[in-house]
This record gives sequence, structure tokens and C-alpha cells, in this order.
Amino acid sequence: MAKKEKNEWFDWIKALLLALGLAFIVRMFLFSPIVVDGPSMLPTLEDRDQMIVNKLTYHLKEPDRFDIVVFHASAQKDFIKRVIGLPGEHVEVKGETLYIDGEAVEEPFLEEQKDNIRPYQTLTNDFSLENLPGGYEVIPDGHVLVLGDNRGNSTDSRMLGVISMDEIVGEASLVYWPLDRMQFVGE
Repeated sequence: MAKKEKNEWFDWIKALLLALGLAFIVRMFLFSPIVVDGPSMLPTLEDRDQMIVNKLTYHLKEPDRFDIVVFHASAQKDFIKRVIGLPGEHVEVKGETLYIDGEAVEEPFLEEQKDNIRPYQTLTNDFSLENLPGGYEVIPDGHVLVLGDNRGNSTDSRMLGVISMDEIVGEASLVYWPLDRMQFVGE
């Protein structure tokens, strides 16, 4: 009887260790939670929204324009922003219009904000890639340009410069908390 009880405890310990090991692998290499900190992605994401970051996505493919990504802004802080410019592209904003390689590009996620702008107010101040830190003419290989959706209150590539793909943690696409905001986000 004692041996059977000992084997049962051993089986429970093995199952628990296996579950902890799987949870560790999933958390380290596949998915992890993040909490949005601040208003830089309003109205798409709200302060304190809790999201899942897919860490695997960019090991399989390059980011697409308008993906929402989490990246290491510093050793202590991760930021969440939207990919606007891709490697080899020239980016500028003039008169509230985004231009990629001289062609106007719609930003559907900003339409509501643009509709609510008062006269003499701007959502996105004019800028050109050359005027950003680094002074690039085109975005270098292995880098992206990111902006927050709340352009007037966002620390993004306009201050940080282009972001190395090595600094990107993953794609954030699912808000899971609060429950009334549960949604897939993106373009």
C-alpha cells in the first residue's frame, strides 16, 4: 500500500513539473502578457488594457505595415506602437497625410481622430525620415519605423529613431482584459 501511495505522489510531481515546464516554454518563446502603460495608442488601446504578445510571429515572417508591436525601448521598458515604415522605404507626414515613398497611404485607424480635430489643431506634426534620429534617407534593412496612434502624446520613432527588428518582442493583437474590451486589434 505504501509503495502505491509513493508512486501516486511521484506521478503527481511529474505531472506538475511537466505542466510548469510547458508553461515556461510557452511564456518564454511563444506568448506572453503585456499591460498597456499610458495613452500613446489611444483610441485603439487604452491605458491598462491587458494583451497577449505573440513572440513567434516575427521568427516566421517580417512585420507588415500597421502591425502593433511590442519592442524593447530600453533595458527596463518595453513600448507598444504601430509599424508605419518598413525597410527600404522613405516615410514622411505632411498636412496630416502619411507618405511612403512619395505615395499617400490611408491610415484607417486614425479616421475618427482626424474627424474630431478642431481648426488649427494637428494630429501628427509634419516630419520626414531625414529629420529623425539617425538621419536616414530610407529605413535600413532590419529596422522599422513605429508611431503611436495618439500622435500628440507618444514617444516613438520621431524621438527614438528607427527600431531594430532585434528589439521587437512580438506582435500584440489580442486584448483579453478588461472583458468588455476583449478584441483582436490591428489594421
